[in-house]
Amino acid sequence: MHKSFTKVSGVSLCFGSLISVITMVLHPAGGSVEHIIRIQHVLIFSHALGIACLPFMGFGAWSLSCLLQTDSKISLLSLFVFCLGLVAAMIAAAVNGLILPQFLSDLTARPVDKSIVNSIVRYGHHINVSMANIFISATCISILIWCLLIIQTQRLPKAAGYLGLSLLGFGLICILSKANFTDLYGFRIFVAGLATWLTTTGIRMIMKGKSENKYAGSEAPNL
Repeated sequence: MHKSFTKVSGVSLCFGSLISVITMVLHPAGGSVEHIIRIQHVLIFSHALGIACLPFMGFGAWSLSCLLQTDSKISLLSLFVFCLGLVAAMIAAAVNGLILPQFLSDLTARPVDKSIVNSIVRYGHHINVSMANIFISATCISILIWCLLIIQTQRLPKAAGYLGLSLLGFGLICILSKANFTDLYGFRIFVAGLATWLTTTGIRMIMKGKSENKYAGSEAPNL
């Protein structure tokens, strides 16, 4: 794999992770229909930012899967599972942060039965929770595979693999303790853990790309 690809994709992974953290910091808490309409501009901006970070994460994940590829090609399975999670995250962000605020703003501009409006809000909430569960499950499965491959192949420092496994273990303990990762604060914790591992791995990829480029340059024949 081309060394500059490893370096650039590592930067992409770090950048996408940073944007995801900023998104969760800006993400306001939900509430009544009136509250959603009042904060619709903040909702739209924060969720648009969240959607924007997904391609950077996907690009970085592609490079990571290529870097960890073995004869079994299981790293590609990890990539596809991760992309499934990204699609779920995009749907959740689009419904909860782009569609719902604008729809409610237009809907409440004319007389409408409030029970219908509340039913629509609850429907959007159920979509959001379902997509969040898909995103969380998919990212955990893909990171588990990547971590095991990192430890097996040693193409990145084993510490990155053990860090990911430790974060997954912590998440499992939280789930067994009945922690809810689909509410705002629980999801913030999950995204923080995900961003920590992706950023750490991205930095390792950048360092690997730089060191291998330097090594290749030192071996180049003098003309």
